[in-house]
Amino acid sequence: MIRTMPIEHRYSDTDACARYLADELGPDLRIAAPLGLGKPHGLLNALYQLTRNEPTRSLRLYTALSLTQPQPAPGLEQRFLGPFLERHFGADQIDPQYALDEARDALPGNVEVHEFYLQSGALLHSTRAQRNYISQNYTHVARDLAVQEINLLVQLVARREGPDGVHYSLSCNPDLTLDFLSQVQTAGRQRPLCVAVVHPDLPYMSGAAEVAEAYFDVELCPQESPRLFMLPRLPVDLAEYALGLHASALVRDGGCLQIGIGALSDALVKALLLRQHDNTQWRRALVALDPRGVTHALAGRTGGLAPFQTGLYGASEMVMDGFMHLQRGGILKRRSWDNLALERASANGRLNQSTPGGHYLRGAFFLGSQELYDWLDATEAADPDAIDMCPVSNVNQLYGDHQALAMLQRRGARFFNTCMMATLLGAAVSDTLEDGAVVSGVGGQYNFVAMAHELPDGRSALLLRATRSTRGGIESNIRWSYGQTTIPRHLRDFIITEYGVADLRGKSDSECIEAMLSISDARFLDALCAEAKAHGKLAADFAIPEAWRRHHPRHLHEALAPMQQKGLFPAFPFGSDFTEIEQLLLPALNWLKSTSSTWLGKFRLLRAVCRPGPVAAGEAEALARMGLTAPRTLADRVQRRLLQTALRR
Repeated sequence: MIRTMPIEHRYSDTDACARYLADELGPDLRIAAPLGLGKPHGLLNALYQLTRNEPTRSLRLYTALSLTQPQPAPGLEQRFLGPFLERHFGADQIDPQYALDEARDALPGNVEVHEFYLQSGALLHSTRAQRNYISQNYTHVARDLAVQEINLLVQLVARREGPDGVHYSLSCNPDLTLDFLSQVQTAGRQRPLCVAVVHPDLPYMSGAAEVAEAYFDVELCPQESPRLFMLPRLPVDLAEYALGLHASALVRDGGCLQIGIGALSDALVKALLLRQHDNTQWRRALVALDPRGVTHALAGRTGGLAPFQTGLYGASEMVMDGFMHLQRGGILKRRSWDNLALERASANGRLNQSTPGGHYLRGAFFLGSQELYDWLDATEAADPDAIDMCPVSNVNQLYGDHQALAMLQRRGARFFNTCMMATLLGAAVSDTLEDGAVVSGVGGQYNFVAMAHELPDGRSALLLRATRSTRGGIESNIRWSYGQTTIPRHLRDFIITEYGVADLRGKSDSECIEAMLSISDARFLDALCAEAKAHGKLAADFAIPEAWRRHHPRHLHEALAPMQQKGLFPAFPFGSDFTEIEQLLLPALNWLKSTSSTWLGKFRLLRAVCRPGPVAAGEAEALARMGLTAPRTLADRVQRRLLQTALRR
């Protein structure tokens, strides 16, 4: 049961709070903490340290997406990232120590960490993390957590005090807390001790994310708080832009949008903004990429080519920077109401859009840049109805009392997610490698793919690069088969690469294979085609069309070069956290890393080092930024020469 009395235990000292919790709950802590931004790292570190120092105690943590700063390797990487990390995250940033120890397999025996979503690629080589990972749909986490005898819940919150007393906002993470505590109460289980850790910079989101003071048992308001964790804005390359252009033609005006995070999502958002504000150039780019008219035909049936008039409604488990840019660009503006009669009137064009209570964005958690956090804060102050942060059960699924309303709100839905690989038969690999090693997690991807099939006019689109670079060279991300799948082939829908869109819904296996071949890289077409024929899934007389053999990075660059020269596809579409000199260094350092990953590459690099070429523009400033203007040691001189070679290549 939720208490009705004000909080009695308030702390400003984190260690004192941790000691109170340990004494109150006994030697065995079973902790639940939110994924991502909502984890109170300081308190978790204090509890972890206390447990590590007392072997008779134990700590079991259930969480996800433990955010840590990158750990640069010694040498050029440290020279580049060290100053950037301190500037971007702040010198006072606190990493969760359990996550750092887990990454190097150094967790003590009396500590267990169970996550249902991992920081992408960060724990591939951690045996403890791999063994303790829990594979779950996002919507099943609260249910499964309710039977784990959790005795402590800790969460970062925003705090507001007014005439009606103290209230808290779950802010960035109403996703699981509300569902989990509801499940515990319904099951008649003991409610865990709930700790609100106040962060002064966390945006105060009202609505479903707001709770009364009595919702928590303990308040910790540290005297100092580090900056909120901010994701660095990363570059987008031309292939990713091509993919985004294809995807943007599938979005229908007046529809609903869900997008994830990363370069592919940024490319899609930028393409949607181009469609809205520079429609002529957007159409030219699409024509250049789609000479056969496949994407154009799909746009005519399921998407659109014109700018948005009604606009889009956002319903996404994750609220990220892209939604902010779409709202500022006049695209994210279709409001929905949590009232079936009002929503029906809106769908029929009979409701005044200024009717109170309408929101244009619904999400379960947020994570992004400082600009995003400022936008959320400002939007809440100016228009508190606009953004609804709520439980994941109200975002990632249709089931329950709200089903009819949710289906109406999500009319014309387009759910965009990324995957690592896809098979010719339409299955997708998004979270796990063939040997079972977990890269990230299922998260809500399966939820949205399945939901797209339940909605009358909903579509799922999985985005992936056609190829990837490995130590052995270039490999196709489209395979005949793979040992692990996240999305089974019977849920196949749109799959998009830089070479086009494969519409797989309702298609036979042979039609599906042909569609997947049509978006594959030309260098792998013959082998893929032969394998499909060998398994009897493709007609023996099937011939690869000549147009598909132009699916090569060279032709892609030729197609988009005129628009790129006009500045339509900047390396950083929404600004950069890197300085101009750092942006000059990034491709040089990436080239060094990829070139030195193979013996052949190292040999070529050695030859290049011997003859680095003429001085590059900005070279002196780049060397100064890396502290290599006047190298003192042999190692410094080698690093300087390598960097000069990369800058001059």
